[in-house]
Amino acid sequence: MPRGKDHHYRLQLTWTGAEDGPAEDYKTFSRAHRAEFEGKASLAMTADTAFMGDPEIHNPEEMLLLALSSCHMLSYLALAALQGVTVVAYEDSASGIMHQEGYSGRFTEVVLRPKVVLASGNDLEVGEKLHGEANKTCFIANSVNFPVRHEAEITCLPG
Repeated sequence: MPRGKDHHYRLQLTWTGAEDGPAEDYKTFSRAHRAEFEGKASLAMTADTAFMGDPEIHNPEEMLLLALSSCHMLSYLALAALQGVTVVAYEDSASGIMHQEGYSGRFTEVVLRPKVVLASGNDLEVGEKLHGEANKTCFIANSVNFPVRHEAEITCLPG
């Protein structure tokens, strides 16, 4: 059996809200922060609006949903290419549920709703089965402790 391979990721997180004053009052301190990735664009972040964040700036809960949706798509496209299935379009309308209890909470489910268009002559059944394989292959889905379901819609271009 081949040995596993570790992949390492780094970022620098800075609470930029400190410029607006210290975190003394829960209702008024700034939740603004910035994530910086070496050689890449930085990302402005805040808390979810339910936790006093700015509704116009991304929050960690959205980033978790994005990571799951993006990972599934990339896994699907890779598996399709490896199996000779030609994908010409892919979009997803993902949603997640986070249940809060007191000061804590956890995601209880994410549902991915990919709409995939295959080139004419491709097998729709194979295209559908690839979603199950992508779900098992996705590194991010394998790292969470809640279900990541998919409700895929697969079509083929007329040919």
